[in-house]
Amino acid sequence: MATESSAQAKVLLINPNSNSRTTQLMTDIAAGILEPEGLEVIGLTAAAGPAMIIDPDSLAESAQHVHDAVHDYMRGPDGTTVKAVIVAAIGDPGRSALAETLDIPVIGIGQASIQSACGEGRRFGMATSTPLLAKSLSALVKHHGRSRWFTGVRLTRSEPLILAADPEQQYLELAEAVSEASHNDGAQAVIIAGGPLSETARRLALTGMAEIIQPVPSACAKVLQELSTTPQTATQ
Repeated sequence: MATESSAQAKVLLINPNSNSRTTQLMTDIAAGILEPEGLEVIGLTAAAGPAMIIDPDSLAESAQHVHDAVHDYMRGPDGTTVKAVIVAAIGDPGRSALAETLDIPVIGIGQASIQSACGEGRRFGMATSTPLLAKSLSALVKHHGRSRWFTGVRLTRSEPLILAADPEQQYLELAEAVSEASHNDGAQAVIIAGGPLSETARRLALTGMAEIIQPVPSACAKVLQELSTTPQTATQ
């Protein structure tokens, strides 16, 4: 945990889900990428709401929890050392509002994944376990101007909470969804759409079955890109 004496540059990773284990998983992934660049990663967990966001209502409600957690930290003794914020839910709840109120980069894992997957213009899809969020994900793609390259959302056969309790089944069903997106839809890259799916995304990326876009690493790459273009560098 950060202390008053800690002046190291920091990146806040806010988990809009209220599951602290998911926060730790994503924080560890981000730390492995950002800490070698001189950035300490601070994980924050939503104070309320579901352990896993699986529908549009909980996605919308989590935006306030994101706002509160980030601003509470920014008002603390280490607030001035925060150089960027990662909103670590695939729907990017509260990201736009935070970006308007903070003068540092605010990156959503959905935003970064979409930009990474599409690049300068290639076909990409998503694989996820949350069917009720499919329309929200498509809307996010449209918001970022990438709809013409989007092949759609492929879903697992089982419900998200069932798969969250069974990592091996989650892996198998997401692998099937990736295969469908790649072979049936013509996606050249496939986003594993969900922060809580980060470990499975990492496993799938090792298979070579398709180009897998991992949301948290994508956001970390965008953070580094954004910081490299500002006067204040990541290693200050």
